[in-house]
Amino acid sequence: MTFKEKVFHTIQPDENSKTKKNRWFEYFITTLITLNIFAVFFESFEHFYGAHTTLFNIIEIFSVLVFTIEYLLRLWTSDMLYPKHGKFKSAIKFMVSFYGLVDLLSILPFYIPFLMKVDLRVVRSMRLLRLLRILKLQRYSTSFKMVISVFREAKSDIAVTLFITFLLLIIASTIMYHLENQIQPNNFSNIGQSFWWAIATLTTVGYGDIYPVTGWGKFISGIIALLGIGVVALPTGIISSKFIEKIREKEKSKKDKGKKGAYKYCPHCGKKLID
Repeated sequence: MTFKEKVFHTIQPDENSKTKKNRWFEYFITTLITLNIFAVFFESFEHFYGAHTTLFNIIEIFSVLVFTIEYLLRLWTSDMLYPKHGKFKSAIKFMVSFYGLVDLLSILPFYIPFLMKVDLRVVRSMRLLRLLRILKLQRYSTSFKMVISVFREAKSDIAVTLFITFLLLIIASTIMYHLENQIQPNNFSNIGQSFWWAIATLTTVGYGDIYPVTGWGKFISGIIALLGIGVVALPTGIISSKFIEKIREKEKSKKDKGKKGAYKYCPHCGKKLID
């Protein structure tokens, strides 16, 4: 195995045959991403940031260095990730892929001030892109992968519930506009403003900044609030059932793998059996 192949199998391991190197690499990157998330959080506390500025700078420089090396290694080994393409095409394909863009955008804000003159306000706003580093966890976390696969499988069902919710919001906001406009022209001046009330009521948040005062308005508001409980529960139920299915599939695959492994060795002497 060449050095390039070793690097590729370390940073891009096979899910079914992970080695110690793969696991240590994943633990290291995951820990570093988590540390960055905490750093972004604690930087918002001015007194704390002022007292530990050097520490935050060290974390940032070290993180950018590691993530840059990781990005370059993935770019270098991209022809092994996409073997059907040439070196140049595979590099471009990786760069425009979801993970490639996340990797690039998570380090780009650090380098931009060195490459061009940028206003400090722009630099500060671009530093928010560091939060994209949390998306890097998706590559290493099986939980993230499960969440993504669940949403992919349930996207058509979720789309139907979202469409029903949107229709209900339109109907509710239109009815409420006609019921409350004459009494509250400032709060229900148009259907768009009524739409905000419908969202707050349907999601059972009820901020209280806009509310009906007429009898019919209160009656409709109560119905919308009750319907909101069921509407919000629909996508929740769909996603929950998909999660249960995934967990059962995972448990079943583990049991099947365990059964296959049991037949590789003799139950009496422990000697490996012939495949």
